[in-house]
Amino acid sequence: MKTLKLMIVGLFFLFVNQAIAQVSVNVNLGTPPAWGPAGYTEVEYYYLPDLEMYYDVHQTQFIYFSGGRWVRSAYLPRRYRGYDLYGGYKVVLNDYHGPAPYTYFKDHKVKYYKGYRNGHQATIGVRGEKKHKGKKHHD
Repeated sequence: MKTLKLMIVGLFFLFVNQAIAQVSVNVNLGTPPAWGPAGYTEVEYYYLPDLEMYYDVHQTQFIYFSGGRWVRSAYLPRRYRGYDLYGGYKVVLNDYHGPAPYTYFKDHKVKYYKGYRNGHQATIGVRGEKKHKGKKHHD
């Protein structure tokens, strides 16, 4: 009887532990940044036409071409340190689901040229909030 009680308690803790782990993963992954366009909660990537780079919402990383290859970084590259992510236009890529949105870079670069705007774009958050690391810069 004592062994049965221990097994039941052990199974209970196992299920509770799994439930807690699932909740924390689901809550933390894929949260759009405050500077992201409002109205798109289920997005994986933005294309930033002014910078000719991508932003991976799930991994919270910028993806840009540097040194002959595509680089992922939590920060904007140094050359864009003054860029206003709130004011810059973001193209929501609803039609791509994979690890390398830059596969279609040539198409994106032509269709969404530097300076591209498709009307006013409201952001999720308010300028000045420092909740997201995407606003920081490094070398």
